[in-house]
Amino acid sequence: MSELLLGIDEGTSAVKAVLYDGDLRTVAEARREKPLSHPRSGWVEQDPEAVLVAVVDAVAELLRDADGEIMACGLDHQGESVMAWDAESGDPLTPIVTWQDKRSQEVLDALDGDAAGLVRERSKLPLDPYFSAGKLAWLLRNDERVASAVEAGTARLGTVDAWLTDMLGGGYATDLSTASRTQLAVPGEPDWDTELLDVFGVPHSALPPLVDSAGELGELRHPDWPRALPLRARVVDQQAALAGAGCVEPGRVKATYGTGVFVLANVGESFPGGDAEGLFPTVAWRIDGKVEFALDGGVFTAGELLNWLSRDLGLAADAPALAALAAEVEDSHGVRVLPALAGLGAPWWRPDAHAVVAGLTAGARPGHIARAALESIAWRVADILAVVSEHTSLDVLRVDGGLTRDPLLLQPQADTGGVPVQPGAVDATAAGSAALAAVGAGVWGSTAEIAERLPAGERVEPKRDDAWRKREHAAWREFVSAAVAL
Repeated sequence: MSELLLGIDEGTSAVKAVLYDGDLRTVAEARREKPLSHPRSGWVEQDPEAVLVAVVDAVAELLRDADGEIMACGLDHQGESVMAWDAESGDPLTPIVTWQDKRSQEVLDALDGDAAGLVRERSKLPLDPYFSAGKLAWLLRNDERVASAVEAGTARLGTVDAWLTDMLGGGYATDLSTASRTQLAVPGEPDWDTELLDVFGVPHSALPPLVDSAGELGELRHPDWPRALPLRARVVDQQAALAGAGCVEPGRVKATYGTGVFVLANVGESFPGGDAEGLFPTVAWRIDGKVEFALDGGVFTAGELLNWLSRDLGLAADAPALAALAAEVEDSHGVRVLPALAGLGAPWWRPDAHAVVAGLTAGARPGHIARAALESIAWRVADILAVVSEHTSLDVLRVDGGLTRDPLLLQPQADTGGVPVQPGAVDATAAGSAALAAVGAGVWGSTAEIAERLPAGERVEPKRDDAWRKREHAAWREFVSAAVAL
């Protein structure tokens, strides 16, 4: 029997489970979609039970035909999304409030100056509804079931990984990479921060313990699975993608293109101090008690922009068809798009921003809008890379995710960022989850061995010069400033 690794990627729009051999080559994969709902303007939710079913079904499909022993399983999850459930029954008390949800803006707006300053100082994060703390505070203040469970001592509050492992027998816990993105912990510290908990009114007793990102983390079980799975890694999806892109040494930078685009730069064991101008420090992972850090910058709307333009506005049958339309035109015909369906993330941090399509004339066609949309994603990533390059060497941008299948995005990304773009595995997130699990199980000696096993595609070099880039980036920034003021 062969030795296998399993990566479970609980992303925003889908669950992907992938089996790999000992050299991280794909053996089999399964995918389950999981819908988002928008019950009110600015609210974005998911059904926790549907997410659990998606994970169970995707893994069950793989295990039915798996020919080998699964040495290690890694689970990654959608970061800042939160929910509440009952510790005794396991029943969800709330939907999953996803990272795109904006309802907690009212919680942040109510913080006085001292509290807001304390949050920024201790969490190292900007005040934005993207992070978990405001969402949990909102649930505690507005959901009677949550408040009652807290009073009874049966409430569990946490991110999606803690829910899944609790329901699948792996225990109620989360890791430091997740805690660093909640705004309830000082990045790298081994426990929740009492001052931040007090600001948001979140009880320590209802939160999961913090553990290593990789190591002996328990077992996952379900009646639909023929065997238990040794859980050896648990991280945020973007940290998993950092590993899956081979960015396991300081100075390596990746961008994952999915629902949004998330850029992470590995900065090693030293906490990234100083002013990163709109980026924030995050824990990459903690293994054997050793913490490594990254700089993070998120574009909150990317693939979802193409889905919205095609599915909801009817410009094309689907996102791939929209990209095909973009390839039929030479330029955007003056059309500009601000991809801000879920607010504007790094380095602007404008949660009140909305998507904008500008520059329309009688000559504009769907292909021009599609091309402008792809170019807007590239420019938003370039906004972040401009800051990253001031804090670490940036000689190549490693990219992954579904959108990187489209060469029409890769060339504009190289041009706008002024750096070669190198695609790797499309599903780097699942690969990174499995790879970290291999490290946690001792199959590989360290994270350094991950990079040795990853594919690297052909580099796309910039074709535009610095003068063009400086001029066009200034024009882009001017457009963004005008668009967010609407």
